[in-house]
Amino acid sequence: MRPEPSSLAQPGPPRPERWLAEGGRLARLDFALAPGETLLRAVAGPLAGAGFRGGVVHLEGGSFDPFAYVMPALSDDPRFAAYYSETFRPPGETRLERASVTFGERDGAPFLHVHGIWVEPDGRRRAGHLLPDAVVVRTPPAARAWGTPDAAWRVEPDPETNFSLMTPAGLAGPAEAACLLLKVQPNVEVFAALEAASAARGLRAARVRGIGSIVRPVFADGRVIPTDASEVLIRDGRVRPGPDGTPVAELDIAVVDVDGGIHEGVLARGANAACITFELCLEATPA
Repeated sequence: MRPEPSSLAQPGPPRPERWLAEGGRLARLDFALAPGETLLRAVAGPLAGAGFRGGVVHLEGGSFDPFAYVMPALSDDPRFAAYYSETFRPPGETRLERASVTFGERDGAPFLHVHGIWVEPDGRRRAGHLLPDAVVVRTPPAARAWGTPDAAWRVEPDPETNFSLMTPAGLAGPAEAACLLLKVQPNVEVFAALEAASAARGLRAARVRGIGSIVRPVFADGRVIPTDASEVLIRDGRVRPGPDGTPVAELDIAVVDVDGGIHEGVLARGANAACITFELCLEATPA
């Protein structure tokens, strides 16, 4: 029997909208990150030049030096339900395995939210939240972006969590969205939000990309990861029509827990609630 989704009490009142979505035309871009640039500038420059206002970038391979990141952590501050660890700065060249990047803006300037998996100079495989203005490209990773010029990710205060979080903002785009930016609020079951947003916006089938956090992740093979704070990146995600034609989501993820353990696999549908947020980019595909 599949467990019910775990929840984590948040410090503020629940937002009335339990998920938020905006969309528009789909844009794609393949590019290489410029050596010697910070991750922020190396990603934001090409995307802004191509007219992206919101989207997701997948990075594979390459290396960085210097490198800086934080991991998920429990909070000892009552203003937050979960927080971040101290900043880690491994000396030497860190090799990237993969990362998922939410691209948007904060106070009118480009902003990135990045979760990844990498191998540090001592050979240890790690995962967590990269600090894009403190990470410098050494060997360029391959980069592929999906997004839209018609909606933006904007960092805005989220009173429910007391964080400032990426939030979809509409820019008067077309009614039919080939690309949908979706934010999931805390303690909302991620599959349920994905399927509800897809149905509401007329997406019968889609590729799902993005990052987030889960309270005690539950995998389809029965594993339950006992961590309230986590960092998640989606390795593969899809929405397909179910037997009755309604959208059914599938998510294959990597997640790091508060002890640095990395867990990978297919999530159990109906058993995984967002911890702080999920930032998802849906690309409409043929059904």
